Amino acid sequence: MKIKAILTGATGMVGEGVLLECLRDPDVEQVLVLGRKPTGRSHPKMKELLVADLQNLGPVENQLTGYNACFFCAGISSLGISKAEYERITHDLTLAVAQTLVRLNADLTFCYVTGAGTDSSERGRSHWARVKGRTENALMHLPFRHAYMFRPAFMHPTAGQRNMPKAYRYVGWLYPIIRRLAPSYASTLQELGQAMIAAVRTGYPKPVLEVRDIVALAHGKVAA
Repeated sequence: MKIKAILTGATGMVGEGVLLECLRDPDVEQVLVLGRKPTGRSHPKMKELLVADLQNLGPVENQLTGYNACFFCAGISSLGISKAEYERITHDLTLAVAQTLVRLNADLTFCYVTGAGTDSSERGRSHWARVKGRTENALMHLPFRHAYMFRPAFMHPTAGQRNMPKAYRYVGWLYPIIRRLAPSYASTLQELGQAMIAAVRTGYPKPVLEVRDIVALAHGKVAA
């Protein structure tokens, strides 16, 4: 199966890591990077589409057809912003993009990077977790071919990445320790990207993938 993917969030750590896997994977034929800022990268199978507002894709809809995958990696931390702004970016923006893409591409698989601790019940005490849960639930009700929610935790960046939070320079050394002592909370960004590609290529038995599922799928297995 040849994959033609739309990818968001490529100027962030997660999106850049997934983009690198897309560019390396022979089954990914084309990647359209959709975002507000240029990535600074070039590749024969990569094209960039810059838009000022992802919630208003009407002017570029004619460039968003013919795809069978979306790797939605755009997101923001809840720290330092209002609840309303977090909801607008996390829920409203994501759903605006998803609703546009599912209307334009009937056979599209949507892979959404959410996070460990997301609250599917939408009733927990944590605001960010409730908003993420509401977003996941809404995505799974859209008529995609498949919709998968990826919930990574601590992620180890890929060699050659340019976009990493400064904190990772100081805590990156913890990765092998966490991976060994608490494998349910650690994966590499390479594994996340490979798992997302595999979900489009072969599918997965359940729509919500925790860290163990991500690692298993990246290595061609199903988590126990």
